[in-house]
Amino acid sequence: MAPQLGPHELQHIFSFLEARDLLRAAQVNKVWNEVSMSTELWRQLCLRRWASCKAFPVVLGTQTWRQYYFCRSELEFHVESGRPQDYICKAISGHTGTIDQLAYVSPHEYRFDERARSVVCTVSSDCTVRAWDLQEGTEIWSSPEQPAPLVNLVAYPQLQLVVTVDTQGLIKAWKAETGSEWASFSLPTSCSSMETCDHPEGPFLLVACDEGTLYTMTVPQLQVVSRVATFPHTPVSLTCSPDTQWVYVSAQDSDSGPKVFYTQPLAHPSEDRLPVSTTLPIRLSASACWAPDEAARLMVLHRDGVHLVITTFELKANKSRDRVSILAQQLANFPLPDSVTPHLMQAHGSQTILLASSSELVLFTIHGLQLMAFQDHQQSITSMWVDADRVITAALDLSLRVYVWNKKNTSPVLQSCYHLLGGSHRWASGFTHVKSDSRSIAGVEARSTGTSILRSYCYKVKLG
Repeated sequence: MAPQLGPHELQHIFSFLEARDLLRAAQVNKVWNEVSMSTELWRQLCLRRWASCKAFPVVLGTQTWRQYYFCRSELEFHVESGRPQDYICKAISGHTGTIDQLAYVSPHEYRFDERARSVVCTVSSDCTVRAWDLQEGTEIWSSPEQPAPLVNLVAYPQLQLVVTVDTQGLIKAWKAETGSEWASFSLPTSCSSMETCDHPEGPFLLVACDEGTLYTMTVPQLQVVSRVATFPHTPVSLTCSPDTQWVYVSAQDSDSGPKVFYTQPLAHPSEDRLPVSTTLPIRLSASACWAPDEAARLMVLHRDGVHLVITTFELKANKSRDRVSILAQQLANFPLPDSVTPHLMQAHGSQTILLASSSELVLFTIHGLQLMAFQDHQQSITSMWVDADRVITAALDLSLRVYVWNKKNTSPVLQSCYHLLGGSHRWASGFTHVKSDSRSIAGVEARSTGTSILRSYCYKVKLG
């Protein structure tokens, strides 16, 4: 009789199998069943399929690797198919004014237990900030009415913190779980831009005011660490790099070139050292975005004569004992076709640029090769969400369009999947914002009465 394979030999062989093969092996006998259900085999399957599992480890005691595999597989199927039975749509009202911004305060992670829920905060012209449970479609808390309309907010999910700013430049930090106020700070003028900076040495808040000053603050205390003049007496916009080492600062349509600051000296200023920055050799910049898969790759949309041009830079900090200098190397440059006049711009991976031009979504490489164009919307695109898995566009035609990246191809390919519809055109005038986490999509739907509501789309997953 041939000797039988032991559990260790079986586990090695089973490590080459896919999930459906492991399930078949589990039906052979008791030994094969025990081996095929081992934690290590299912952990390897998860890591092989989703490398990001290393960043979002399974919460022990709430789910196993096998449960995680099947829950996430089911979720991905529902996200890609978008059938009516795959998600639950809820209209969530409460604000009496327009919603000007929203942010997720629940961590963007793939958890599949009873405690997993999607929570967003919104700010409104009704002078309140509110938190919402998207799955339940209910309000969690609302702040007291503030002195002025709130116009922007950012979130720190790991700290369970929300930071808001109003039209007068009053910044406040709120506890995301309870809505209680933590700290406040008043800018000398109104705020033009606000960005989170989850620096390795601690989280910070970057704020620009209309007089052109860039503030770096601690969170949640909102204590000013540094003030830097960027563009005098000019409102500026901020965009922080994925690794939070850089912040892009630009004045809209300014003859002065945009600047890039190294965040380390901003967060830890020294009396004998000036802030470290460089001015990019371009003029009339319109917008910019960072490549999410590169630490310091910046794409800038600007005007060069009569043409709109996208220039890509690679940034590097040259450090010596007593000083730091910034090298901005141009990697690519190309003019856009006259038919493309983008008003929104984002990046995917390291090479792909997504542009919203009126109602059209267009994809280019950083070298100017047009990959594809989509004309799924009937009216102008107002907002765009891009992550490693999906692209979601919101438009005034009262629809959200969901696209999914095909990762099996060597070059990025985007597949147009389905529409998520809003309410009636009789009562609504279109979507103005859209954001997403791993299990839900949240859109802001403008109403004809001058108010806004949230519309949530939560994908179904069987827990356990």
